[in-house]
Amino acid sequence: MQQVDPHLDGDDAPQMARLDPTASRLKYRIERLMLTPLFRFALRVVLPFGICFGAGSLWFSVEENRDAFLTMIADVRATVENRPEFQVKLMAIDGASEGVAEDIREIVPIDFPVSSFDLDLDAMQETITGLDAVRKVKIRIKQGGTLQIDVTEREPAVLWRGPQGLEMLDRKGILVGPLASRFDKPELPVIAGEGAEQAVPEALELMAVAGPLKARMRGLERMGGRRWDVVLDRDQRIMLPESGAVVALERTIAMDEAVDMLARDIAAVDLRLPRRPTIRMKENAVQELLRIKAFEAGGDRLE
Repeated sequence: MQQVDPHLDGDDAPQMARLDPTASRLKYRIERLMLTPLFRFALRVVLPFGICFGAGSLWFSVEENRDAFLTMIADVRATVENRPEFQVKLMAIDGASEGVAEDIREIVPIDFPVSSFDLDLDAMQETITGLDAVRKVKIRIKQGGTLQIDVTEREPAVLWRGPQGLEMLDRKGILVGPLASRFDKPELPVIAGEGAEQAVPEALELMAVAGPLKARMRGLERMGGRRWDVVLDRDQRIMLPESGAVVALERTIAMDEAVDMLARDIAAVDLRLPRRPTIRMKENAVQELLRIKAFEAGGDRLE
């Protein structure tokens, strides 16, 4: 234990260490705060972020700084986009006929070479799909800088003689495109009349069962937008009902095969009333029938 010399003055005596209660209380509170997770998060994350955000906002508040930053971003982007590996140099179209390929090049004009970043493939696909002859299209950029366009065209199923002339329709009645001459597609059947383009599936069903008559068929005509007439050569018609047209045509073909009905001098076979089929004779046949009846009755012979 340390001894104090009694001969020393009070001023020379060693000073006893004294505790500062204020300092110790502040230190205690700081240590308690540092033990709080939220305070530590605010001190380590929120405070640095706030300082950086404030400094950045202050820097960007100057117009010259903003312009310089945007110019730098544009230069970096242009440098990346114009690299050779991102350049598209040519267009390849597969699956399209010559006419459709020309239409595609016309509605999608591209000045090659062009950066792939400048091509809006979705907009191009929508534009090409808008062509009548195109059913589906797939667009992609192939390695090597080729814009590849794969086209699936609509297959024409019938020829529609409408207000705009002769046009091709697919099996669903969707327009494929115009046709200059009937002889360009002689294998396709012809439909006409009001609402014919809206009843293409039924017309194709009739064509499918008209096998023995196909050689004589000139086409199908929609009457009143409700039913079909089968138009044959020699100015003959088979007038089908609104419903059950396929069955009615099959019955007519069976009758023709049994008695060679359509080879006779008749103008029309009227099946609009399925229970009362009617045969309409041509004018010459009617006159001949009247002459025969008059002769059989003993009257004067008609000239």
